[in-house]
Amino acid sequence: MFRARVFAGVPLALVMLALSGCSSLWSCTDTTAERGEAGARVRVVDTSGRPLGVTAEVVDWRLEPHPQVPSEGDQVHFRYRFDGADERSGPAVDACAVDKERVALMCQTVYSSQARGPDGDLTGDDWLAVEHPEQVAGVLLIPNDQSYDGRTCEQDSKDGGGQHPPEPAAVGDQL
Repeated sequence: MFRARVFAGVPLALVMLALSGCSSLWSCTDTTAERGEAGARVRVVDTSGRPLGVTAEVVDWRLEPHPQVPSEGDQVHFRYRFDGADERSGPAVDACAVDKERVALMCQTVYSSQARGPDGDLTGDDWLAVEHPEQVAGVLLIPNDQSYDGRTCEQDSKDGGGQHPPEPAAVGDQL
């Protein structure tokens, strides 16, 4: 009679293991979004490529010494604007100084939450320290929202996975 009770409980134990994520039946998948087309004005998209209703734009840029480190020579000083973003939890995009062939010379992420402005316009400015400022032909934005990248399967095989933003642009990437 004891043996019958033990065997009756085995299917229940297997179901609990499967539901808890301790089973090899659990499947976690990470995917990376395609990098969107860079431009001076872009429609920001989520990891599925759907527009968020936000545009990001490089308003202007120039080469000049950074006021805190003028001895380092010229850097790229650029102004940007987010339209349609929420200033507390809005998107972020990568901004890249590029040469005439659209090869990235330096990139960094700019956040709408760091921008300020009147009448709902979120404007900000930032600096890109490029090794050869004389090669800079422009500043481009990459439309993929970089503000949130959930947990990966490696970090959490039970609750991780799903679509992630593309890897941030790096020096030498063709945009």
